[in-house]
Amino acid sequence: MITKIMMWVSIVVVLLALSGLPVTSGQILVEIVVCASALLVIRQAVRADQYLLAIGFLPIIVAFSPISPIAVSGRAFLWLNWIGLAAFLIAVIALKTERTLSMPSITNRARRRELL
Repeated sequence: MITKIMMWVSIVVVLLALSGLPVTSGQILVEIVVCASALLVIRQAVRADQYLLAIGFLPIIVAFSPISPIAVSGRAFLWLNWIGLAAFLIAVIALKTERTLSMPSITNRARRRELL
């Protein structure tokens, strides 16, 4: 659940940064939010056995890391924002949370027939 919330927060922050609103006046806020969300997406992707998605988010972490030695100009940061937005939209589609039943032995009809 926290991963979904952070993905949507990242999408909103990146959209605000792309629109040029003074809410995200500094790059550091965008970098922190996107980097933290990317870490959560990697964690969720590994749990869901979607390793390709997890590997795809490693460059996002490197590019948006607030402590990375990569100096990014304004135009390059704009391109990174578009790439980050696309990556998080793909992650929202790819990481569908599946609801699990609380008591599978009782609620699963096939299992119940076996017990009777």
